[in-house]
This record gives sequence, structure tokens and C-alpha cells, in this order.
Amino acid sequence: MLRLIVTSSTYRQSSRVTPALRQRDPENRMLARGPRFRLQAEFLRDQALAASGLLVPRLGGPSVRPYHPPGLYEQVVAGSSAATYVTGSGEDLRRRSLYTYWKRSVPNPAMLIFDVPFRETCSVRRSRTNTPLQSLNLLNDPTYVEAARFLAERMLREGGETPATRLAHGFRLLLARTPRTDEIGILTAAYERAAREFREDPTAAAALLAVGTVPADAKLDPGQLAAFTTVASILLNLDETVTKE
Repeated sequence: MLRLIVTSSTYRQSSRVTPALRQRDPENRMLARGPRFRLQAEFLRDQALAASGLLVPRLGGPSVRPYHPPGLYEQVVAGSSAATYVTGSGEDLRRRSLYTYWKRSVPNPAMLIFDVPFRETCSVRRSRTNTPLQSLNLLNDPTYVEAARFLAERMLREGGETPATRLAHGFRLLLARTPRTDEIGILTAAYERAAREFREDPTAAAALLAVGTVPADAKLDPGQLAAFTTVASILLNLDETVTKE
């Protein structure tokens, strides 16, 4: 049934609204156009992990504890349960979001920012908001910074020999389409600017590559990898990446 739905022409319609469509079906009750909304919190995280090659597809098992702001539990939870959250390691940091450990008094903050319900009561429909804090999370959360670095490594290893082909490879991994000429031009300019900055400031490159628990590939040039990581972060933050069109 799921395959039938997602492969149907109705589901795959564009969300673009034209005057003719609005006149014919103003409330979209006849499904004259596709929906457009930001992906849910779990989907955003799993998408970043999948595109970077980090996602662990194994099914089942106990809850896991991904990256979490230090000290948050101590501020909210008192008594013997205050130190219950210990960040996991290895595969625990890269399991599907479905397996994330959950405490009702301290929900996972990275997911809460993207409107995950508190789970104190049943939720029939999730609210959807768009706030600056969401952008800050996608740009700075260790999960997404580490995913950007691994996506950059995939671009360098699998994308060919030129910056343009490597950037196009990362673009396709996330958006499932070939970038236009103007899009490649913008991304190439961003890469070249970042590469110049990291060549002049290798300490900044090292700091960026140090985010996460898995060390960067020592075989790759740190400045180049940091520059591609910066562009990979841009790709992870594109409206087209985080929005279901």
C-alpha cells in the first residue's frame, strides 16, 4: 500500500500552485496539487545520516542516546535521576531516530525544536513551525556537523576529480536530482571561498573536522575536506532538502 501511494501520480505532483489549480480546487480537496511542508524531526535527522552514509539500518534493540547538550538534565531533573543521560558511542549515535531514548520531563531537545510532541498526551497531528532556532540547530548540532563531514568525504571519494563533479554528487545524494548550471556555480564559488579561508586558517579547519566522535580521514587534505564540509552543511540546510515539495 505504501509503495502504491508514493509511486502514484497524485502523490508525486508538484506543490506549485497556479491560478488555474487554485480556481479549480481552492482547498485542494480533490488533490489537484501536492503538499508542501517541512520534514518531521526524525526524518530530518535520518535523512542527514543516510545521505552521509552514517545511518545504521539495523532494526530493533534497546533505546540509544545520541548527542545531547551537556548539563541539560542537571538543570531540569533533580535527585537520583539527574545523571541518567550518558551520550552513547559508536553505532548508538547513528541509529534511526525511532530508537532515541526519551524522558518526558526532558525530551530530546534537537527533536523538540522541530515540533516533536512531548508524549505526555496522545497527539493526533503535529504542529509545524519555522523558527531561527531550527536553522541554528541544523548548522551547529554535532549530529549535522558530523554528517556534513562524512557527506564531504563521500563527495571527495565518489564524486570524481573536479570540485564541480564532487559538488554535483553531494547534491544528488541529498536532492535526488542533477543540479542546474547556476546552482553548481553558486556551490563552486562557496567551496572556493571556504577553501581559501581554511588555507589561511588551518586551525579553524582542524576545529571543524574535530566535531563528532569519529576522526576525520587522515588521507584527505584537511583544508579541502573542511571546505567541502562547509558546502555539505549548506546542502543539508537547503529549503529543498528540509521541505517535502
